Amino acid sequence: MPAMADDGAAPGARRAIRSYVLRQGRMSPAQQRACDELLPRYGVAPSVRVPLDFAEVFGRAAPVVLEIGSGMGETTAAIATAQPGTDFLAVEVHLPGVGALLRRIDASALANVRVLRQDAVAVVTTMIAPGSLAGIHVFFPDPWPKKRHHKRRLLQPAFVHELALRLAPGGVLHVATDWDDYAQEALATLEAEPLLVNTADGFAPRPAHRPLTRFETRGMKLGHAVRDLVFRRGNA
Repeated sequence: MPAMADDGAAPGARRAIRSYVLRQGRMSPAQQRACDELLPRYGVAPSVRVPLDFAEVFGRAAPVVLEIGSGMGETTAAIATAQPGTDFLAVEVHLPGVGALLRRIDASALANVRVLRQDAVAVVTTMIAPGSLAGIHVFFPDPWPKKRHHKRRLLQPAFVHELALRLAPGGVLHVATDWDDYAQEALATLEAEPLLVNTADGFAPRPAHRPLTRFETRGMKLGHAVRDLVFRRGNA
């Protein structure tokens, strides 16, 4: 999910460090068909008004949760099914995952999910109005395990601050990871953000609304402990 990339930068311009790399994953015919046929229906077009008008995007006024890195979409679809009164904006850059989520949305007739294929940092900083989100989910972001790649990790202090600004007072930032050093780093980063308050003493128990994911199941088989971090936006 999140590498160092330079999309269209001018010669000599400084490269932006990104938290994902676009890998050449295999795109199934069904996923390609979903992107071709369903993205116009369930996707958010890049030309929409900025910042996003969620009532316009979803066709109603409801709490909105941002899902950063929805992967193959199983978790997003499951949570959206269980919470029909909440709208979910799923951000994912990998096309096979976008196609898989679109298929789930269509198969379950989920009216409360929209998909945006874009860099999450760009979405948060340019498309989401401050104080407009009821929640943000960052489930199993790329851990970039090698120390020299830690700078590519998504949950850096500056981005965490941008996430906190987009939450409404009382809104929740929920992070889950199965990499212990990333969990410890993220905990320190979130606790250092003055706009956020930890809802637990350190790591939180897995909330019932977060289903087990394939990433989590794989990590558990490898002996990785899964950590949840649940922070709330204060009134400041």
